[in-house]
Amino acid sequence: MQGYYLFDQPGVLQPPIDGWYSTGDVVEIDADGFVRILGRVKRFAKVAGEMVSLETVEAIALRASPNAQHAASTQADPQRGENVVLFSTDVALTRDALVAAARELGSPELAVARKIAQVPELPLLGTGKTDYVTLKLWTERA
Repeated sequence: MQGYYLFDQPGVLQPPIDGWYSTGDVVEIDADGFVRILGRVKRFAKVAGEMVSLETVEAIALRASPNAQHAASTQADPQRGENVVLFSTDVALTRDALVAAARELGSPELAVARKIAQVPELPLLGTGKTDYVTLKLWTERA
């Protein structure tokens, strides 16, 4: 990649910082130079003025129910800014189980989803990754 055309300097090519294209991915580079995607920078909710990582919400759900699939999205809330909606294939998952898992992980209770929507399966992209755009649409109905 040669660079970016930015709105404040039209026609001027700005090279990427350190030669890397900004994708919003959080990555780990191993000793052999292989890149592993760990998550996304922009997967956050603003709940009651606090930033909550949706990756953390999903990690809590995975701790509470390791044999199911889980994915988190956000929903507008007039009082709190946003609520976190957790989609899970575990029909027995409860908020109490999530609170207990959060305590085990040392995560704040704010990172525990307020709403759990049980689904038969999570929507996936052709790559096999979770389709978060579809989940966002589902939050409007949750």
